[in-house]
Amino acid sequence: MKPSRKQSAKPEREKAVVSHPNRKNKNAARVGHPQVLRVSAAPLLVEIEKPIYGGAFLARIEGKAVFVPLTLPGEQARVRITQAKSGYATAEAEEILRAAPERILPACPHFGLCGGCHYQHTDYATQLAFKQAILRETLERGGVVAPDEIAVLAAEFPFQSWAYRNRIRLAFDAAGNLGYRGCRSRAVVPVRECPIAAPLLVEAVQAFAQVARGFAPTLRPTEIALFCNAAESALLATVFTASPAKRRFDELAQALHEQIPALTGAELVVEGYASQPPRTLARWGAVSLTYRAAGFDYRVDHGAFFQVNRWLVDALVERVISGHGGKLAWDLFAGVGLFARQLTARFDRVLAVESAPSATEALKENLRGTVGVAVKAETLAFLSRGHKSAPPGLIHSDLASPGPTAPNLVVVDPPRSGLGAETSALLGKIAAPAVVYVSCDPATLARDLRELIASGYQIQSITLVDLFPQTFHLETVVHLRRS
Repeated sequence: MKPSRKQSAKPEREKAVVSHPNRKNKNAARVGHPQVLRVSAAPLLVEIEKPIYGGAFLARIEGKAVFVPLTLPGEQARVRITQAKSGYATAEAEEILRAAPERILPACPHFGLCGGCHYQHTDYATQLAFKQAILRETLERGGVVAPDEIAVLAAEFPFQSWAYRNRIRLAFDAAGNLGYRGCRSRAVVPVRECPIAAPLLVEAVQAFAQVARGFAPTLRPTEIALFCNAAESALLATVFTASPAKRRFDELAQALHEQIPALTGAELVVEGYASQPPRTLARWGAVSLTYRAAGFDYRVDHGAFFQVNRWLVDALVERVISGHGGKLAWDLFAGVGLFARQLTARFDRVLAVESAPSATEALKENLRGTVGVAVKAETLAFLSRGHKSAPPGLIHSDLASPGPTAPNLVVVDPPRSGLGAETSALLGKIAAPAVVYVSCDPATLARDLRELIASGYQIQSITLVDLFPQTFHLETVVHLRRS
């Protein structure tokens, strides 16, 4: 979701154009389609220098950094300032006067309005080059010297940079249409298609909008989250509402199932406010689906985290676990056990630590019959209590069985906020011979790597894993060893 930006009352519109995603358009002057934002400030001429993390591109006006989305390096653009701060400004491109040769026509008619994608106006090879440069610069700005080579794990075939998402979340507008939040505001942008989402999800969005209108005003959904397996044979839906009323939810779910037979389970969740967390009001059908990945059928429950790119999951798992084996491995922030389940074939014993209620039961199930132990705990609490004794809240209670205390390998896959200083310091003290860090944010990764390196680790390799084509988001896998 993008931060709010001011909009003009009457933005100019242009005809939506859909073209082949790899079609070049060297003379293109459009910024995005179907509309270009106009603001009241006088336009300024800028030269675009380079991409920056967050989806925008850097220009300078009288030495001051200006961040301009929907442009490309080497382009000359006429821009209008939308926000000015002491250290930088943000702007919208009104017109591209000199287009970069890498500019292409976006594949999606909603690109430029929808806040989901940032790079559809250039080819995939250029997107990967942007991300490599951004990752290297972010690490070095954070005090981490990256190796000469940053490996890239990306879509092997052109189609794999599209239709990859297995999970999407959309909001309802006042008319009952479903859409994503806009890139220039929090307003809902109704969408007819989404070329980065699995086709089943797009089909379900259209069906749900139609079905939901028939249940108004009894049910007033505000958002819907959809998750499917890689084969698109099973679908889970979470319907969010601001009202605690749950009347006719079973009827709604059944009506949607009749249009989308792959729907196997749905839940109704009332949104949380202030200190109140979201609360499940009703459920229909199954609470989980089966997701085939890396040779195993994982149970994934409503709301549980699972890697979003259905084409690259297997390759990601292999990149994380390759070259490791031994007596004991820890998988921290384990989720439903994507890495932990695979580690059980390489280690005598695996501890998988997870605290999210949406994931812990599935984690237990996915490790059943293996050498893996599911530990229900926050990672920091698990490390702080001391790994020599069994922490409370175990899903299994066999931690006391014989074996070494210190792990041979620690895999960490934290949320965007990263490990933080305290967790990084504790990992440094535990001093496992090897650590694999899976990160979804290069800035917090740089911060944490700096701490781990100071405690005695050295970077063996860094891999950029492009789990989010057409967007600025990137995943990074870092292998570290004790020096």
